[in-house]
Amino acid sequence: MLQETTTAVAAGGSNADALQQMGFAELLKNFDALGWIVFVTLAVMSVMSIYWIVMNFIRNARLRSSSDRVVSTFWETPNAQDAIRYMEEQARFEPFSKIALDAAQAAAHHQRHEGSRLVESLNRSEFVDRALRQGVTRESMKLESGLTVLATVGSTAPFVGLLGTVWGIYHALIRLGASGESSIQAVAGPVGEALIMTAIGLFVAIPAVLSYNFFTRLNRVTNNKFDTFAHDLHDFFATGARVGELSGKR
Repeated sequence: MLQETTTAVAAGGSNADALQQMGFAELLKNFDALGWIVFVTLAVMSVMSIYWIVMNFIRNARLRSSSDRVVSTFWETPNAQDAIRYMEEQARFEPFSKIALDAAQAAAHHQRHEGSRLVESLNRSEFVDRALRQGVTRESMKLESGLTVLATVGSTAPFVGLLGTVWGIYHALIRLGASGESSIQAVAGPVGEALIMTAIGLFVAIPAVLSYNFFTRLNRVTNNKFDTFAHDLHDFFATGARVGELSGKR
């Protein structure tokens, strides 16, 4: 009876030791050069991912709160000069005002150079259309800042974590072979410790993938608004009125 109790206590102690070896602190203690490189890489990926998630969230929140107000105020302002002045007063990050100012500046530039070779080569409609295309492209590219980082982190972080796991298991098996131990308790600790790297990789990748899909969807909606607004601006600065207004006058 005493022998069985002693054996049970020893087995319990071995299990406790194995569980202690599966902790994060034990993982850090057993890192070699490649293990630290993998861990630091995942940490940097996580920081970059969180930064761009926060930045894109703030940018989209500000855009959604101001876009409808800016566009509606522009069209509701009866005087074109007052509408342009209102657009000039908007914040630097507001994209719809910048697109409208591009169209207004193109129309004014074309009007100032009537009779020149510029007017002969491009009519007013073509000149405004080119400025609007450039403006929409510029603002669309600003919306995509950080998405490449999120896509890269989401696609590569699991493999970086897997590299750390494979390397950790390799070193664990080398240590076990050198010590001559072959019990499940001796294997579970080092292997479980190495699997933590895969978990870290997934923890870094999943938010990045979800955020990338979320912001891509929001950007698609915003780009559609850019195109709609640009078409209305083209009609306004090329003909003096929006298509709907021309139809109503008829």
